[in-house]
Amino acid sequence: MQPYWFGEGFGEDPEAFGLRAARAIEERILAVGPETVAAVIAEPVQGAGGVVIPPESYWPEVMRIVKQYGVLLVADEVICGFGRLGQWFGHQHYGFTPDIAPMAKGLSSGYLPISATAISAEIIDVLKTRGSDFVHGYTYSGHPTCAAVALANIDILEREGLVARTRTETGPYLAQALKRLEGHELVGQVRSIGLLGAVEIVSEPGTNRRFCNQEGTAGPIVRDLCIAGGLMVRGIRDTIVMCPPLIISTAQIDRMVEIIRTALDAALPRLRALEAAA
Repeated sequence: MQPYWFGEGFGEDPEAFGLRAARAIEERILAVGPETVAAVIAEPVQGAGGVVIPPESYWPEVMRIVKQYGVLLVADEVICGFGRLGQWFGHQHYGFTPDIAPMAKGLSSGYLPISATAISAEIIDVLKTRGSDFVHGYTYSGHPTCAAVALANIDILEREGLVARTRTETGPYLAQALKRLEGHELVGQVRSIGLLGAVEIVSEPGTNRRFCNQEGTAGPIVRDLCIAGGLMVRGIRDTIVMCPPLIISTAQIDRMVEIIRTALDAALPRLRALEAAA
């Protein structure tokens, strides 16, 4: 179960929903038997899932559950890592410590392919006691060009203070800017955390009802209009999501929101016509 309040807990108290979503993990662990479960794998914030930002109650309850049943926790930091949420890693924002943390994307800002996995000392110590080395060699491990780019990228992040800037300046500004869209007839919710944002498109304000009662009808239309207007966003079902570069300026954020509003205005008559014809 996703901790997706707008889609799966609409009308419910968000903190109560967060607990319910976390306890769905516990129910699954108990259903299959804790001794059969190696790990729970989750993103601190689901990126490609639609910028699903969990309620504050979610992660503390997940941590309670994995500790209670002796299950490892894998925090997928591919999207949230390297400053996206205003901390170096997403799990730091939420105040929990995973056992394993895969990472990629932000390690080199995507300029060259590189990934890495952080593993707790406890896991490595257990593997070593089994009588062999901690073997983790792959054909392209430590590619010198990719590693050099990653080091240069991290140096820029540190030198220009981009992680702190995301936390104190551009992240809060994005949240404020997106709120300008809240009164639009097509907008059911805006949400953001750091430099991750989402706009939910609905057919009726104040609800989470989708056009033609079919999820995924409106999202592609608004997405294409945004792209035509010069803004590259992603349409995930009926959610317009954005993941702007950490160097974005407040003026560029204003422009981004302006393009989204223009796209929403242009999409409105088309979507109403589709609904009328359905």
